[in-house]
Amino acid sequence: MRKKKIPKFSNEAEERLFWQLHDSSDYIDWSQATKVSFPNLKPSKITISLRLPEMLLNDIKMLANKKDIPYQSLIKVLLAAKVQEEMKQDPKFYD
Repeated sequence: MRKKKIPKFSNEAEERLFWQLHDSSDYIDWSQATKVSFPNLKPSKITISLRLPEMLLNDIKMLANKKDIPYQSLIKVLLAAKVQEEMKQDPKFYD
């Protein structure tokens, strides 16, 4: 099956809008795709400021110390686990 030609885009926003409105399988033969690994790729991170009650932060630090990991890493792990749990419980999230 002959695929459509991907248009030229003047910027990333234009390309993003295009792919939101079009099915990539009309333009790309995914049967020819190969798996690629990016072992050194790190997700981008954003610095935020978060106010926590002092006692909660102390508890997090003690728990992190017990697990022998930095407390900020523990916060990320706990948040990620809770977010995944909440997303699984809300079927509307995937709509």
